[in-house]
Amino acid sequence: MTIPPGSVADLFERALLKGSGPFALLTAQDNKEFEAAFDAWLEHAVNHLETNKKNFMPLDEEGLSAVLAAALSAAPFITATQETNSNGHVDLTIEVGFVAPLRRKLGEAKIYNGPAYHFEGLDQLLGRYTTGREGRGILVVYVRKPNVAGLMKKLRDAMDNDLPHQQKGASKDHLLKWSFVSLHSHSCGEDLEVGHVGCNLYVDENQENS
Repeated sequence: MTIPPGSVADLFERALLKGSGPFALLTAQDNKEFEAAFDAWLEHAVNHLETNKKNFMPLDEEGLSAVLAAALSAAPFITATQETNSNGHVDLTIEVGFVAPLRRKLGEAKIYNGPAYHFEGLDQLLGRYTTGREGRGILVVYVRKPNVAGLMKKLRDAMDNDLPHQQKGASKDHLLKWSFVSLHSHSCGEDLEVGHVGCNLYVDENQENS
């Protein structure tokens, strides 16, 4: 059957062929392509939080993660849920449908409170929730203090110095700004990656009230 040019089906087919936007998650040929496509979609969701940060000031970690999950679920074939049971209640579970094998990612989210608190989130993600079957883990850092760049560098330096949760060597750059990727030995017998993603939610309340 010929698909009419300009129709919804035609646009969908062309998007799949080009691997554009979230559709790149469906057309990824390997893990590297999938992670690159997911990072681009994650940036879209993080940007939604950042551009609306004034509206989200009253929200706690759980509330912010609810907004993030909703933004990630904007594509019809992506499901992001909160507090799903995976050896405990993980903050975020993200699944991409219509692909085989199933693409599943787990994430923890923390309001920035220094390296020790960040390490706790890492231990939860890798030590409790991750089975080893999932893709790269996500540790989102909601930064409500000024200087997100400096604070995320502080986290990265602390991790590369202390090597928490069996971290293997220095971290590497992430596609997203204010973010980095670490590699860790896991009980499944494989080395697993975690993306540490900074989200700038700082609001100058003095400026807002002036």
